[in-house]
Amino acid sequence: MTPTHFASVRKPSGPRLMLPAILSGLFLLGMPAGPAPAQPAPAGAALLPSDIPPGLAQLAQPDEAPPPAPFAATRQYSFKELGAQYPMNLRGVDASNSLPFSVRADEVATGMRLQLRYAYSPALISELSQINVLVNDELAASIPVPREHAGRSLQQEVELPAYLLSAQNVLRMQLIGHYTLDCEDPLHSSLWANISNQSLLELATTRIALEDDLGILPLPFFDARDRTELALPFVFGGKPDTVTLEAAGALSSWFGALAGERGADFPAALDSLPAQGHAVVLLGSAQQAAAYGHAELRGPTLALAANPNDPQGKLLLVMGRNSGELKQAAQALAAGSQTLAGPVATVTQFEQPRPRQPYDAPRWLRSDRPVTFGELADARRLSVSGYSPDTIRLDLRVPPDLFGWRAKDVPVDLRYRYTPQPTSVNSSLLLAVDDVFVKSLPLFALERLEDGQTLRKQVLADETLPMRARVDVPLALLKPRAQIQLRYMYDYIKQGECRDIIIDNVRGTIEPESTIDISGYPHFIAMPDLAVFAEAGFPFTRMADLSETAVLLGDDAGPAEYSAYLNLMGRMGESTGYPALGVTVAPASQAGQQAGKDILAIVSGEQQPLLREWARYMPAGYEGSTRRFGTSDLVYRIMGWFNPDPRQNAEPVRASVSYASSGVSALIAGFESPLTARRSVVVLASNQPEGLGDAVRALRRDASHAEPVQGSLAIVRGQRVDSLVAEQTYTVGELGLLKRIDWWLSGLVPGASLLKLAIVLLAALGLLALALALLRALRRRRAGQ
Repeated sequence: MTPTHFASVRKPSGPRLMLPAILSGLFLLGMPAGPAPAQPAPAGAALLPSDIPPGLAQLAQPDEAPPPAPFAATRQYSFKELGAQYPMNLRGVDASNSLPFSVRADEVATGMRLQLRYAYSPALISELSQINVLVNDELAASIPVPREHAGRSLQQEVELPAYLLSAQNVLRMQLIGHYTLDCEDPLHSSLWANISNQSLLELATTRIALEDDLGILPLPFFDARDRTELALPFVFGGKPDTVTLEAAGALSSWFGALAGERGADFPAALDSLPAQGHAVVLLGSAQQAAAYGHAELRGPTLALAANPNDPQGKLLLVMGRNSGELKQAAQALAAGSQTLAGPVATVTQFEQPRPRQPYDAPRWLRSDRPVTFGELADARRLSVSGYSPDTIRLDLRVPPDLFGWRAKDVPVDLRYRYTPQPTSVNSSLLLAVDDVFVKSLPLFALERLEDGQTLRKQVLADETLPMRARVDVPLALLKPRAQIQLRYMYDYIKQGECRDIIIDNVRGTIEPESTIDISGYPHFIAMPDLAVFAEAGFPFTRMADLSETAVLLGDDAGPAEYSAYLNLMGRMGESTGYPALGVTVAPASQAGQQAGKDILAIVSGEQQPLLREWARYMPAGYEGSTRRFGTSDLVYRIMGWFNPDPRQNAEPVRASVSYASSGVSALIAGFESPLTARRSVVVLASNQPEGLGDAVRALRRDASHAEPVQGSLAIVRGQRVDSLVAEQTYTVGELGLLKRIDWWLSGLVPGASLLKLAIVLLAALGLLALALALLRALRRRRAGQ
């Protein structure tokens, strides 16, 4: 529980209580009570030591209070991390914007502070205006808006009372604004304040130890209340074999799916616990389990225990008498953690989940049927209120291989409600995708709608009018990570001076029954394309459980390779929302046994037989201390990636460059599998193990990486990413017969299509029929002569 603080008032007692009586008695007896002040102290003035009689000076000393402890932030969140994708623009006499935040289950908040960056209008009247900070709808602070500081960027540190906090909280920034003492327009353009989304919310917290109970999982290893990146070490009891690594991949992908867009990092270690915090420990033998206090295992076992290096840290022990049992325990945890309880649990039976089907990832937009908006967001997030409401946002994960060449746009069946105004106004509902405007739907007043009396009868009990419209969204806007944005823009009619009384009772709702339908598009994409790998883990995530994926690790793999593998599995889980229960891990020396699978290879060091074996297929590679790269003019043609016809992105290799260097670099290369046609290989390679971490961070594209990973080859040097080659060499997916013929014809003759071919064939047949008719007529004429 979060402690509650109260301000206490202490009644005077003892000598402090007797002091006024003693002074009064001395005054009545005419006795001197010390030097009299020349002038009476003004009301509210502090009593100086020189004003107190010497004999009573000690009695009048106040209790000494210890100085307050300095604020020490242990958690820091920017407003952007809390959900404010853009600065908060507060407009009107009473405007506000809210951000949710939470306190971790294993922490108690003892302090709260804002590092606020803001600006406000020079027109605001200082005596009547202020910016309020509310926590859980209680006023926490009020910030004045003096005119001398208006119209410029300001920074202020604002202490907030911690007793307002609970487990789940809402921070609300509110503008109370006035620009005149006379009649004012409550939505006047001069009433504004801007709160930067780079402002910070800081929390001072104290850690507490949770009980050893598997029923609290995924706590404390993952806490949904925590908005920061998940950092969770994985510790192996010894050098792991491939089955143990498969178990670890299932767990890291599970945690990655839980972490979502906040991201996750899984550093790996061999039999070395972290000095502080939590960790996942994988023990694949009875001897390893005995070292952690579990001498007698009866099968696949899960346990929760304290970290011996940190009493408040926890260890999640995943154990088995062999690596097979260890994997079974990991899969049971990833698939059914909700059924666990107690400090230790032994898996007595585990039934493998049913096989996944292509493109059925829980987090991906279904491509076999229309998807309702209610499946994409909670219904409460689809309703807004006020003349300047928040934007309704729907996050989409779209399969990256939808083939939209010469296809119709994506149909959106939009059902919505709004509060109709009685007279004409210029209100509208705007639809955009990733801030790209798509369509504006007018919100007509009742008097402008046909048969207004009938429509008035359709107004619902909440005084909203249901409407329906079809919106066509270009498929090119629906990237693997896309967001549909719907914003109600309400207007109002000014009635003249002193008549602008606005009742803020307008409402807008997007019905959960609204749908988006991508089922009309085939799955077909030209490869390699590292952009879809970086954004969605494709083509490996085509199967949500990665059952058609093989991960190859160098025969001399160590913690750097293990960490890169775990982080990539976490990225796959984040994309699909499902753990990688079917992934296969194998040493690079057994690559030939992975035919029929998509291959993800992770290797480091200058002597890698796999790189030499596949050198003729790869656009780049390491050969001892020498680095070889195929280059093209891609760096000058990066905009070509967005051409609807992916064949026009193809660029032949212009030159081959080799050089020797001792600096750390990494490469990410994609190419067709040498083992199976139309299967894909992605290689993460570095000349030194630490370079693999740079490659993983580049794929994650954190704030330090400005350039994305794309094309068929990316070179990573620290925080710099260069995409050098874009060779389209093969395709993945299937097209229907007619579409494939159309695709083939357009490749033979630019601009050709099946429709054009049909027209040409019909015209040719018509000419042939006409020629035959003329020939018959001529023959009859000759026969008649």
